[in-house]
Amino acid sequence: MRASVDSNRCQGHTLCAMIAPAAFELDDLDGRAAPVSEVVSIEQQRLVREAARSCPERAIHLADDPDTAADAPHTPDGGDHGGR
Repeated sequence: MRASVDSNRCQGHTLCAMIAPAAFELDDLDGRAAPVSEVVSIEQQRLVREAARSCPERAIHLADDPDTAADAPHTPDGGDHGGR
């Protein structure tokens, strides 16, 4: 899975970093988030999905990584819900 944060939408609510602190870092000046790494480790995927669902601005976007998609856990409906 790959994660990105739309810096134009992120308002620095910091929920993502509270939910998945190993996956998101916050800017020291404005608190806006950025992924620590574009590629999300298997161990962090559940928390990153939760962070994306919890973002009030819907600024976190998730995409399947073809190299790890076979190993990644899937939601029951097959969607990641990060882009809504």
